[in-house]
Amino acid sequence: MKYLPQPLISVTLFIVWLALNSTIHPAHILLAALLAIAIPLWTSRLSVCAPKIKQPLTIIVLGIIVLIDIVKSNITVARLILGREDNIHPAFVWVPLDVTDAYAKVALAGIITMTPGTLSANFSDDDKYLLVHAFHVTEPKALIAEIKSRYELPLMEIFQ
Repeated sequence: MKYLPQPLISVTLFIVWLALNSTIHPAHILLAALLAIAIPLWTSRLSVCAPKIKQPLTIIVLGIIVLIDIVKSNITVARLILGREDNIHPAFVWVPLDVTDAYAKVALAGIITMTPGTLSANFSDDDKYLLVHAFHVTEPKALIAEIKSRYELPLMEIFQ
């Protein structure tokens, strides 16, 4: 498929364009078709190999854990914000990484950033550490242990 290197993306772009514009006017259909062909052709050189998933069921378990943590973190952050300011102890923490897969590292950084009260800031130059900013840190080692057990370990099962 020389003109449709990523057919699923092309179909998705076509449908999303029409849905966002809430019309099936011929001009929008033509524009959607042009975008559905042009964008995947233009971005196909940016494509990388798809990740190899080892434990697909672990994705569901990890997703549930992340959703629960997001809700719990929202409550914790709200309590801290509404409380006394001197009760908040922000800190940067370097988290040593055991995970080696690039997709797993990016997923870990994304999960940390999606969880309220934490933000992944940077990877070390050797990619063996992730710098995390946390809104409230009382024990850095406990934060590191939680990240490694709740997120990194399942990601290693999924990708490595």
